[in-house]
Amino acid sequence: MALKIAPLFSGSSGNSILIKTDETSILVDAGVSCSRIADELDRLGESVHMISGIVVTHEHSDHIKGIDVLMRKYDIPVYANEATMCELETKLKDPSVKNMRVIDDSPFYINDLAVLPFHTPHDAKDPFGYTFIAGSKQVSVMTDIGKVTGNMINAVSGSSIVLLESNHDVEMLKAGRYSYPLKRRILSGIGHLSNDDAGEAALKLVAEGTKGIILGHLSINNNIETLAFRTVANRLEAGGVAVGKQVGLMMAKRDCATGMFDAL
Repeated sequence: MALKIAPLFSGSSGNSILIKTDETSILVDAGVSCSRIADELDRLGESVHMISGIVVTHEHSDHIKGIDVLMRKYDIPVYANEATMCELETKLKDPSVKNMRVIDDSPFYINDLAVLPFHTPHDAKDPFGYTFIAGSKQVSVMTDIGKVTGNMINAVSGSSIVLLESNHDVEMLKAGRYSYPLKRRILSGIGHLSNDDAGEAALKLVAEGTKGIILGHLSINNNIETLAFRTVANRLEAGGVAVGKQVGLMMAKRDCATGMFDAL
C-alpha cells in the first residue's frame, strides 16, 4: 500500500499538506485560499475533488484560511478536536455543521488511512500533530511546536518521513524587529521550534527510524533556508548521522508544492 506526503505550502503565510494513499487523499490544514490549494494539487496531478477530509492542527489563521470555502464548495469533512472546533465555529464565515467532525486524541480512520493525533505545545487552544499510517508505512506532521517532548517523539516513532518545524534562528530573532513580547512568545515552550532545537529533534527522529526529514514552517523574517538546513545537517553529522546516506534532509517551500514523497 502506498503512502505519500506532499507539502503544498509551509510557512507563516500559510500551511497545507497533502497526505495520500492508494484510495484516499486528505489535507493537513488549509491555511491559504481554496483556489491556491486547488492549483497546487493540479500541479501535482491531483484534484481537490478527491480530498476526503481536512485534519486541523490548530485554529491560527495560517492553518485555517481556506477551510471555509473548501468545506462548502467541495463538501469536505473537517476533523478537529473540540476546543479547536469551537474556535473554528467563531472564525469561519459560514461553517457547515454537517461537515464538522469532532475528534479527540484517539486514533481514527479516514477510509484506508489511519490518523493518530497527538498533543503539541503551542499557544493555541488544544493543538495537535498527526501521524498517518497506511499498511506498514507511516509519516508524521510536527510543526508549530515550542519544544519537542518525549511523548511527541513516541507518537511519530517509526515514521519514515517527518515534516518538522525549523522556524527561526535564535540570534536572528533576538536581533530582529519583532516586539519584545512577540520574541518572548516565539522563544517560549509554546512558541515555535528553532533551528538548533530542530537539529536535536532530527537526531532523535533518526534514532527512531526516520529516513526523511522535511524542514518546514520557516519564518520569513528570522530564518534563511540555507541556515536552517546547515544547522540541522551539522547537528545530525555531529551525532554520527550521514546526511544524504542515512537520512534525507530537505526544505519545504513556502509558496508552492515541494513535491510528492513516498513513505518507505
